[in-house]
Amino acid sequence: MKKDETDKLATALQKRIGEKIAVLRKDMGYTNHEQFAYDHGFSRETYRRLEAGDANLTVRTLAKILLIHKLTIEQFFTSLPEEPRKPKRSPKE
Repeated sequence: MKKDETDKLATALQKRIGEKIAVLRKDMGYTNHEQFAYDHGFSRETYRRLEAGDANLTVRTLAKILLIHKLTIEQFFTSLPEEPRKPKRSPKE
């Protein structure tokens, strides 16, 4: 696999994981990331970047998120938002 393919896949995964983290926060009743970050010992900027999909998620941070939300790793990853579908190209005539 080429480096740019790896980067593209990693970026897409980060975005999907970030979406999932944001959904979990909202499901707990938090309307903004800042209060959630403060209440759970994250820096506001780091947590914002995680939700935006702009930061790599470490195993330690993932473990913390799993504990906060009382999820197993399997539950977390099986319920990720679906990857956006690429529009089908119309055949050229």
